[in-house]
Amino acid sequence: MSLHPNDIQRRARLASWLTALSLVLLASGFFRAQVLESARYRLSSQKNRLREVPIPAARGIIYDRHGWVIAENVPGYSVTILSSSSDSLRSTLERLSTIIDLAPDEIESAVRRFKRDPNRPTVVLADASFDQVSVLEEHRTEFPSLIIQAAPKRRYPDGPAVSAFAGYTGEINEAELNSTEYKSYKSGQQVGRSGLEKQYESQLRGLEGSRFVEVDARGRVVREAGARPDRPATAAPPLVTNIDLDLQRFIAGYLGDSLVGGVVALEPRTGAVLAIHSAPAFDPNRFIGGVSAQYYRELTTDSVGRPMYNKAMQGKYAPASTFKLATAAIALEAGLVDFDTRMPQPCTGGYTYGGRYFRCWDKKGHGAVTLSQAIAKSCDSYFYQLGLRISLSRMLAGGVQLKFRERSGIDLPSEAAPQWPYAVEYFNKRYGPNGWTNAVTLNLSIGQGENAQTILNMARFYTALATDGYAARPEVVKRSPERTKIMNLTPAQLAGLRDAMADVVSGRGTAGSAAIQGVILAGKTGTAQNETGKDHAWFVGFAPKDDPKIVVAVMLWQGEHGYAAARIASKVVEHYLKRPAIQPANVEGDD
Repeated sequence: MSLHPNDIQRRARLASWLTALSLVLLASGFFRAQVLESARYRLSSQKNRLREVPIPAARGIIYDRHGWVIAENVPGYSVTILSSSSDSLRSTLERLSTIIDLAPDEIESAVRRFKRDPNRPTVVLADASFDQVSVLEEHRTEFPSLIIQAAPKRRYPDGPAVSAFAGYTGEINEAELNSTEYKSYKSGQQVGRSGLEKQYESQLRGLEGSRFVEVDARGRVVREAGARPDRPATAAPPLVTNIDLDLQRFIAGYLGDSLVGGVVALEPRTGAVLAIHSAPAFDPNRFIGGVSAQYYRELTTDSVGRPMYNKAMQGKYAPASTFKLATAAIALEAGLVDFDTRMPQPCTGGYTYGGRYFRCWDKKGHGAVTLSQAIAKSCDSYFYQLGLRISLSRMLAGGVQLKFRERSGIDLPSEAAPQWPYAVEYFNKRYGPNGWTNAVTLNLSIGQGENAQTILNMARFYTALATDGYAARPEVVKRSPERTKIMNLTPAQLAGLRDAMADVVSGRGTAGSAAIQGVILAGKTGTAQNETGKDHAWFVGFAPKDDPKIVVAVMLWQGEHGYAAARIASKVVEHYLKRPAIQPANVEGDD
């Protein structure tokens, strides 16, 4: 059957229209892909061949009050690997372990980092040594996915001397990466682990930069420089503290590694922390890039020294006779005594209460002493009777008012809360209504019993004695000083307490050997009972008596006698007040 000429023409026109439409569609597709969406496809192509490599930011330098460096950054090296899969990474690391020392757990850590963020180069060595880098450079052709770059490394020039407050840094862990606090962080980055490094992490971290390397289809680096413009890292601004590094060094050197204890030095009117030290100390430099298992084991298995335990602000100890100033302040404020008041029973070496004999530290006794003399001679028998005169409920309320239940508020993490009963109900709940007697009042009055304070908290309490009854909040970094009124004593009563404390450090008191030539040191010794060994030695004081410039609190673990701590405090005060003027350094950014 033949087609009509008109049908042939219609079909020819339809085929022409279909061909034209196909060409239009193809042309529009090419136009959209090559013109309208060219930027997107070009970016996708670049992503396939360009990999972003982070540039670590320098952490903020930490300075003391004179501009001397506490924590700085020095040149270091980091080693990372670009990989397409965890299996490929593991294989590369196993080959790499034949060249440099990589333990199996380090390989597994690197694989976990990759799984957390496959698009980010995996950190193998956060703090590579020059020798490691040299060896890797020799085998560079065998590991084309390896990236070696300069990275700022944290350094503490004074090492152990500043560990109690400076802290150290370490790699962020998986739990932190999953927390809201660290939501802007990425795998492999460094964070503050303790001390100032942790407390001021947000100010010290800096802003990470990035550079780009060109890779082939198998993820091997084919070009490192010029693949795309870099985004430089931004270093964090400096952090200026109240620390007096010269004094800090002196204290650390004086205690050394043989003594166990802590020292805190404050400015009484501002609360500025001049020094805070815990002995023995650890070296924060050895934590940078990952602490070795052997060193960490040495630190954590030392059950006596406990270097990782900050005794100045985490350790809680019975304050012993250093607390007698609190007992005296409570009694004076209540109008129960004055400085010439004597107790009914003279001290004969102890005091009998409820059929029990409570000893005084001096078995020979102190006789009939006044409040001033009882402070100077640290007469326990006097303060037993004074505690009973105050009464337990009033004693507990007074301790709460004096902030013996509260942390000092220092700007450092992990400060321990002190122990002090909140009210009489505390004893009923703990021992039962019939499980205790009023004898607890005697123990509390001399700084024993249910009373455990940090060295830092006792230093804060003495800032109020040294001034006008206002306790200063301790501050390591310069902030706005904060003072809280904790004593409602008259200027004459405060002066009387300071005079009695000055007598402690004289021939009339318990710390005569701690006297300083030309300077009146006022303070109080304490010998805290320790059921597991020798007694702990305390001293808290300030100088000069009538215009205090420094408050010092010292506690020596098993130091036996308070005067041992007093001698250390005396040396600290003498060094601070009599040394030559400190010349300020030029802090970065100053003119």
